[in-house]
Amino acid sequence: MKRGKKTSRSGANGEVTPKKALGQHFLTDESIAARIAATLDEYRGLPVMEVGPGMGVLTKYLVATGHDVTVAEIDGESIAYLKEHYPDLHDRILDADFLKLDLADFYPDGQKFCVIGNYPYNISSQIFFHVLDYKDQVVCCSGMLQREVAERLAAPPGTKTRGILSVLLQAWYDVKYLFTVSENVFNPPPKVKSGVIKMTRNDVTDLGCDERLFKSVVKTSFGQRRKTLRNSLRGMFPAGVPLPDIPLLAMRPEQLSVEQFIELTNLISTCRINTATTD
Repeated sequence: MKRGKKTSRSGANGEVTPKKALGQHFLTDESIAARIAATLDEYRGLPVMEVGPGMGVLTKYLVATGHDVTVAEIDGESIAYLKEHYPDLHDRILDADFLKLDLADFYPDGQKFCVIGNYPYNISSQIFFHVLDYKDQVVCCSGMLQREVAERLAAPPGTKTRGILSVLLQAWYDVKYLFTVSENVFNPPPKVKSGVIKMTRNDVTDLGCDERLFKSVVKTSFGQRRKTLRNSLRGMFPAGVPLPDIPLLAMRPEQLSVEQFIELTNLISTCRINTATTD
């Protein structure tokens, strides 16, 4: 999926012309495309939504290995190319922005499915937030994105690259950084390397805390990541109530595991309830 003005222009060789305005960088190494497609090998019985197929370098391997594929693309030239080269997909080539799709329309009644793609750098974080909205249905999400972002999504506690999405995704998924991709296997080459990740749904069905408050705690914590949690989260505790003197509040957000953020969420929730009860 590439954002920007749609076009029906075709390259001189019949292929899609990479457009700088859309940030298009097409993968040219077939072996890497095959490796990315193979991340879904264990899910061949489930439908797959591919994001931003471009000229279908990844689509080809997904179709060849028997996946039930639907693709979402907003570049008109890419759509025309896909319809010509993948006629068997028929109405499963969507002229649509993945971020605006209600995926439950395509996979109703809680149907499980997978998401894959060579994700556009500039909106990759938004894509994963969108996937999170369907965490009860998306059993696996894999693909390629900017290496820095890929490393952040898989970052464990205690690493400087850990951030909001690291925690929110790892609450529901086992996230693995698989391998790095050189900038030299794209047309045109981007200025940075790429990374391939795989997210597999874990067995968590309930965080054991208020999920909305959990998200707010995580986002507020990383919004002032240089501060200790005692300082960054002071406003989330009831006014005028002394904060508990516990080691957790002396830490910085990147140090915390998902379980510790859940503990912190419950602590804030309990303080709020106790304060409301005594008022």
